[in-house]
Amino acid sequence: MGTQAMNTTHQLMNRRLSGVLLHPTSLPSQTQDASCIGDLGSASRTFIDWLHAGGFGLWQMLPIGQVGLGNSPYSSQSSFAIEPMLISIKDLVEERFLPSSTLKISQQDRATKSSRCDWRKARAFKIPRLQMAFNRFIQKQSGRSAFKRFENEHSDWLGPWCTWIAEYTEDSPEYHAFVQYLLNLQWQRMRQYARKKKVSLIGDLPIFCGAQSADVTADAHLFRLNRQGNPTVVTGVPPDTFSRNGQLWGHPHYRWSAHRKEGYRWWCHRVRTALERFDLLRIDHFVGFVHAYEISADAKNARSGKWGSTPGRELLKALRASIGPLPFIAEDLGNVTGKVDRLRKDFGLPGMRILQWAFNSRTSKDLPENYPLDAVVYPGTHDNDTVSGWWRSLPQHARRRFKSLTGTGGAMAPMAMIDLAIESRAHTAIIQAQDLLALGRSARMNTPGVPSGNWRWRLESGQLNQRLARKLYKKNSDAQRLP
Repeated sequence: MGTQAMNTTHQLMNRRLSGVLLHPTSLPSQTQDASCIGDLGSASRTFIDWLHAGGFGLWQMLPIGQVGLGNSPYSSQSSFAIEPMLISIKDLVEERFLPSSTLKISQQDRATKSSRCDWRKARAFKIPRLQMAFNRFIQKQSGRSAFKRFENEHSDWLGPWCTWIAEYTEDSPEYHAFVQYLLNLQWQRMRQYARKKKVSLIGDLPIFCGAQSADVTADAHLFRLNRQGNPTVVTGVPPDTFSRNGQLWGHPHYRWSAHRKEGYRWWCHRVRTALERFDLLRIDHFVGFVHAYEISADAKNARSGKWGSTPGRELLKALRASIGPLPFIAEDLGNVTGKVDRLRKDFGLPGMRILQWAFNSRTSKDLPENYPLDAVVYPGTHDNDTVSGWWRSLPQHARRRFKSLTGTGGAMAPMAMIDLAIESRAHTAIIQAQDLLALGRSARMNTPGVPSGNWRWRLESGQLNQRLARKLYKKNSDAQRLP
């Protein structure tokens, strides 16, 4: 098949849209409770209302799988199961899974810092209430047919997941299936609300799976493991200007011959499940579809690794045959070669541009003047500093280049970056919520290579107000009229 026939871009990527990057855990609490973490309840619907009022058509999230080490969404224990702490207890009361008394808490259990997620308190508050909801559900026997239908429809991933997670808890596999059932109910309610408000959801699909995950346990033959079930080679990236020893991620590499033999069944299933929840998917580490960095499992750092080829073209063909035009955004950052660029273009996938990287060179591909139409531009992503923090560390020559392009800087840099993004010729612009609020470095979501203190930033109630929405609505409306 020729390139022209292959190059079919998804419909959401063919028109000018802007959106906001905000993980659900970063949503504020709507009540003074002990949830200590954003969820799928009324706060998500309030945020969707704000997006609509601000003229945004996209909400981008980080991976939503059950978190692992460090509470990182990128160290998920499953490619299919949703993180239980995203459940709204308040909505469970409204849906009659729990009595209203479960919302009553002692003073010492109340959340003290709405600007930070507290996973320990969240689990202490929610897990007993989820167990109570399960016990009440079993005793009442009402609604069992809907639950059983959910179990049957998702048995291919739900069974292995529930068996796996039950080994690490004192709860039964059926309890964990029930939790995923509740998550599915709340997710679909939230997604339907977003559709009503003409807001599309963008998910994030990590290319690799954690070594200690249900995926690797259930389908061990698809990963490069030894007879003891341990990885023989692990993932990472080589040393660069940001990391002297490279990055050692530690995920097992895929046994691609096994995936090919099965017609990439596991990948097709993984993507179809994600698209039951999202309209678009950002494919993390897209360069791994051409080549992936392989490091010996016993290595102490990533210095001694080597690049190995991967069958990304075969995989993308199988996915397109399964789901049609690929609703993907390619995170084509890092070691991008001509092969990576050709693969992306051949399948009609927009790549990414990071504005924070644009001003150190006059010829940077991240300068707005160099954007293709099929690009998704970000002032910065979850791995970058906020724009305010970035500006403070920017060298003078880069500041001068920024000011020559925007006519401003300093405290006005975040809004200038937003203007550059949404007014660029690229069809899609995504803005971190922190940059909409011009927040400083303390609001950063993640610092790569730093093992603690990440993934905790959280909006405070009322920060995204109607005055800001009106201001952004005008910017987005003006951008819609651009060629």
